[in-house]
Amino acid sequence: MTELLLRMLCGATLGLALVLLVRRPVRRVFGAGPAFTLWLLPVALMLAPLLPQQLMPAAMVVLPGLTVSPRMVTAVASPAVTINWTHGLVAVWLLGVAFGLLRLAFHYFKLLRGLRAPPAAWSYMLPEAAPNLDARRVRVHGAGPAVLWALPRALILLPGDFAERFDNATTRGLVLRHELTHARRGDAWWTLVMEIASVLLWFHPLAWVARPRFRLDQELACDATSLRELPERKATYAQALLDSVAAQPLPALIPWLAEPQLKERLAMIACIPPGALRRRAGFVAIAALLAGGLYAVGGQTPVQAATQGQSSSTQPSVDITSKNHNPPVYPGDAARAGKQGVVMLAVTVNAKGKMTSLAVDPNGTTADPELQAAALVAAGNWKFIPGLKNGKPVGGSMKVPVRFALSMPGQPKPKLCPASTQFVASTKQCVKLIHLAPTSS
Repeated sequence: MTELLLRMLCGATLGLALVLLVRRPVRRVFGAGPAFTLWLLPVALMLAPLLPQQLMPAAMVVLPGLTVSPRMVTAVASPAVTINWTHGLVAVWLLGVAFGLLRLAFHYFKLLRGLRAPPAAWSYMLPEAAPNLDARRVRVHGAGPAVLWALPRALILLPGDFAERFDNATTRGLVLRHELTHARRGDAWWTLVMEIASVLLWFHPLAWVARPRFRLDQELACDATSLRELPERKATYAQALLDSVAAQPLPALIPWLAEPQLKERLAMIACIPPGALRRRAGFVAIAALLAGGLYAVGGQTPVQAATQGQSSSTQPSVDITSKNHNPPVYPGDAARAGKQGVVMLAVTVNAKGKMTSLAVDPNGTTADPELQAAALVAAGNWKFIPGLKNGKPVGGSMKVPVRFALSMPGQPKPKLCPASTQFVASTKQCVKLIHLAPTSS
């Protein structure tokens, strides 16, 4: 689980860094719409490790086995107490996520409580400015003009002085068209995704750097779409922005104009927009980037079992050093009971040498469940080497037999002491443990 979270964090970090690096050049070449689509990259790379593993082939190679024997068996000592810092960090992260989600829910329901129905006088003003506007989606709130995500459809918030602040039908129509474009593009839901991602990455400095830039790219893309339908209204659109009062962005809300956005939005309006061909080329290029990122970060390289007889092929195997340094521990109770047997481990690895599955193969396994568990625990700490096919690493499946024997081949059976005795190395004898009751003074 910890390894999965680390892979997801690395993917999100890589995606954020790439977007922050290339968003401006992409906007200049392909336009604001493709540049905003870049923000799919951090989400895709963060979720890439969750993609299902490809199915492994049934054929397996059998590796040289491992024999385990007890050197001596004594009473089981109490395990040393260790502090798992990884679990502590995960707990702190989860507390931060819980706090962030509660804060987001608080702001959202606070916004909902402040909504009011539009006055009756607006029933004539709104259809005149935007004939396609559904009046059932309009609410009055001081943070408007803005879009608020809600079910089943996003709500359009307008200030109580909307008619006075935007004093002509043309300007009101441009503002409402902008908000309707947000709703049609699903920007309210993308804002929700951004807020949840920010909560999950509350500790990440790049996440806080990316938040205002995400909002800016979203507004620029919406401006570009709105003006593409009405290119002759550029001057009026820019004047409406200049006459507006910038608002502080609130969670779960897309304001008409946020505080740091005016300069960038006016500059975008003044530029000559790219043509349809360049925009489509930009979307295709970003789609290719997303697909490549999912393939690379997800690590889903096609898995093939290496078998003998293939040209330029080697079999996947266990790293000898890690196997020798992490041998199974012969359970003391099993050794005292004289239990022996073979555990056949079935292991699959991917092309990076990462173990993707570990199980006991009942075919070939003769040991008791107690010995099977000991073999599984040890194998979880082993490292693996992927196979090679035509010079390229490939994954595969393998079987590793682990033999539990009370004595190694060619050696006498070791001295096994009962649980109530202790082995004394100086005399090479089992000494009975005597527990003395405390005397009263």
